[in-house]
Amino acid sequence: MPERRSTAEDAKFFAARGFGRRIGFGDRAALVVVDYMKAFTDPSMALGSDLGAEIEQTNRLIDVAHEHGIAVIYSVAWYDEDGFKDAGLWALKQGGIATLKAGTPGVELDPRLHRRPSDIVLLKKYASCFYGTDIVARLNARRVDTLIVTGCTTSGCVRAAVVDGFSYGYPTFVVEEACFDRARLSHGVSLFEMNAKYADVVSVDDVIGWLEQAVAREMTAR
Repeated sequence: MPERRSTAEDAKFFAARGFGRRIGFGDRAALVVVDYMKAFTDPSMALGSDLGAEIEQTNRLIDVAHEHGIAVIYSVAWYDEDGFKDAGLWALKQGGIATLKAGTPGVELDPRLHRRPSDIVLLKKYASCFYGTDIVARLNARRVDTLIVTGCTTSGCVRAAVVDGFSYGYPTFVVEEACFDRARLSHGVSLFEMNAKYADVVSVDDVIGWLEQAVAREMTAR
């Protein structure tokens, strides 16, 4: 039988074996807001939940990013082929995909987001916003070396983006209060595992403090 441990004991176990070391922020960030679209943020829709608190925390980061000229990228999952053929096997796995049809309200970004016309909207078909998109080219063109990730769901599209971003060599940070999952257990486990292996899990205040310091350093260097 596997050894039974508490969450705190698990954390100690992982740390003792070298997991969860801090990556540390770089010099130039992009804020990636994963799938805060009506299909997921409207509780009346099949895939929706009340994400008011998480959107509020994300807006704090968006506001700081806009203030300092930091790229803000929103990902949107949408499908425009008949029968959702462009969704691949995902269309077989869950029926809520019917709310992600191109041209319908479900694929619109939540109007509560403090989005500006200059922000990037990235269309995707699969969980990761890196798969089948030009996000890497966009990040490289802006000389981005750090990803700050918010969005939903923590165990799904957020985690997929984090693993891929990390795999492409970007130090990646997950903002705990600005991410959401329908299942509290999935949320907690996913944060734990990402922090152990793929990212630093941080707070909104951590990110804001670092962004302001990074901008101050850049201004001083000019």
